[in-house]
Amino acid sequence: MIFAVVIALVLLLCFAVVFTIAKDRGPAPDDVAVSYEMAWDRFDFDVLWTLSGAELRDGLDRHKFVDVKRAAYANQRALSELGADVSIEDSAIRGEAAVVTTRIELRDGTVVRNHVQLARRTGRWQVVAYQLAAESDPSPRATE
Repeated sequence: MIFAVVIALVLLLCFAVVFTIAKDRGPAPDDVAVSYEMAWDRFDFDVLWTLSGAELRDGLDRHKFVDVKRAAYANQRALSELGADVSIEDSAIRGEAAVVTTRIELRDGTVVRNHVQLARRTGRWQVVAYQLAAESDPSPRATE
């Protein structure tokens, strides 16, 4: 009798864990956009590959992508770790699409804004496009 109750409680606990994991929507588009900006700032090409959709992976698998990017930026270390602060200026989510405007304050005081476009695929947000935001265009637009 006690054994049956213990088994029932263990099964209930397992069900609760599985249900909780299944309901987890993962990081929000804002969090992914900030992580993407920080990965670029650190030239962390492994993280960039993970956060990017196929559109930004140049048709390469992870290993080749990282190798190609490391080679391309090997002599660009002066461009690394320039961002002092990354924040979200604006974001718009519409269905499975999102656009996040990031604000990067560089160590020299310069401010750069980017539009990071994301799509929700296989249960997580991925960066599918990335562009410098024009000063006259501070608000993102998500498309359906």
